[in-house]
Amino acid sequence: MQADQFFELLWQDYISRTPSAAKVHQVLGQGNEIINDHVAFRTFNIEPIGLESLAKLFEGMGYFANGDYHFEEKKLRAKHFEHENPNLPKIFLSELLVEKFSPELQEFVHSIVAQINPEDVKQPEFMFSGTHWDIDYSRYESLLQESEYAAWLSTFGFCANHFTVNVNELNDFATLEHVNQLLKEAGFTLNTSGGEIKGSPEVFLEQSSTMADEVDVQFSDRTAKIPSCFYEFARRYELPEGGLYTGFVAASADKIFESTNKVN
Repeated sequence: MQADQFFELLWQDYISRTPSAAKVHQVLGQGNEIINDHVAFRTFNIEPIGLESLAKLFEGMGYFANGDYHFEEKKLRAKHFEHENPNLPKIFLSELLVEKFSPELQEFVHSIVAQINPEDVKQPEFMFSGTHWDIDYSRYESLLQESEYAAWLSTFGFCANHFTVNVNELNDFATLEHVNQLLKEAGFTLNTSGGEIKGSPEVFLEQSSTMADEVDVQFSDRTAKIPSCFYEFARRYELPEGGLYTGFVAASADKIFESTNKVN
């Protein structure tokens, strides 16, 4: 599958559970095309869906790894990937370090991963294939007590956790503050963990995000409204040696993960 086709199909899947995405485009794009900075995915560090295994899907589309990140508190690791075509979004792929959690969480995660056909993982469309298992609402709630990441991934499976607007490519927006203000005026709730803007020009990257849409999810025993996916906004700054910074800032990404937390 070509990268352009992959992202087109991924986008259609993403907006099916992120109804606010179209409104974001309306508010910020004002009829112009939106360029995405990166797309993020979540997985577990268990084969056949470990980070390195899924990375092969992107490498097959011309991507290369260009950064490693560790999140001690959330028990995650991640890599980001770039394409030689700068118009294609970067990929941010993280995985949960399952062995660092309770035996109950470990047992459940191993049981759902065991239901995945390893052959399915060899095709790029696996990245928007959703769940390959059933989960009931009480299990979702118990996972939530240990790891929001595990609960979200167990419920939504494989899909884009978020797309990210490339603020540098927007017309008429000089600052991320301006973007945030317009979004708030349009009724969006922003992620304020660590401040509305994570990062700074000093680390060459500023990021903000909406809180995830809440959508009805059909669990095996009931339907419940829970946070799904969100939209992020990134502004990159020029490095002293020239060229825009293309990496990520772990301290900022740590707070962006919380965009799928439930808003009380």
